Amino acid sequence: MEEKKVIAVAAGKEITEEEFNQFASRVEQQDFINTPEGRKQALAQYANYFLFEKLGEEKGYDKSEEFLKLMDGARRELLSQYALTQEVKDIVATEEECREYYEKNQAMFQRGAQAKAKHILTATEEESQRILGEIQRGEKSFEDAAKEYSTCPSAAKGGELGTFGRGQMVKEFDEAAFTGEVGKLLGPVKTNFGYHLIVVDERTEASVAPFEQVASRIGQQLAAQKQNEKYMAVRANLIEKYGLEYK
Repeated sequence: MEEKKVIAVAAGKEITEEEFNQFASRVEQQDFINTPEGRKQALAQYANYFLFEKLGEEKGYDKSEEFLKLMDGARRELLSQYALTQEVKDIVATEEECREYYEKNQAMFQRGAQAKAKHILTATEEESQRILGEIQRGEKSFEDAAKEYSTCPSAAKGGELGTFGRGQMVKEFDEAAFTGEVGKLLGPVKTNFGYHLIVVDERTEASVAPFEQVASRIGQQLAAQKQNEKYMAVRANLIEKYGLEYK
């Protein structure tokens, strides 16, 4: 059997790395806890529990009526939560249930059309036409022209707008991006922002996400639903058995 690594001793209690890691995993601000300084502070906090526990025992605080009431309340809450967890812990959604839900709710998994494009934005149509000519004559690449002439912040990235969905752009731009030929230089296209030269690099039509991509999400949703149903059933039985009356 592997010997557990002791990383501190507080009030005679050996603190192992394993038990400290369990404590640290429950602390908020995990990014900080995972730093050397964060672990040092967390270990000091954990060690304090044993030190002040001794203080409480020495002064008899653990025998006081107030403390015993706190302990009773804490026991009630912890046991209640543990009992509920035990009742629902084995409830999961089967693949058959997930597939049935997927088939009956196709609309929930609809993915809208998407496009990946770049553009050059100018204030006037004349300027846009001039830039178009430079690109068509091979004097400048689209990306270089975007960096030099475009008034959009995307100019720094050669006009790249990334991927966007249908309806995310202004009407005229949207229409060009989702109906124009992929890879072809489009424009000038006039919008409220000015005149655009557009190249659509990729486009995917609206489709239903495959089951494999959403199975995990469906499983979690159905399991939560089944667990809630079990909770309500168990609660109803407990009320019938032990009673519940509001006054």
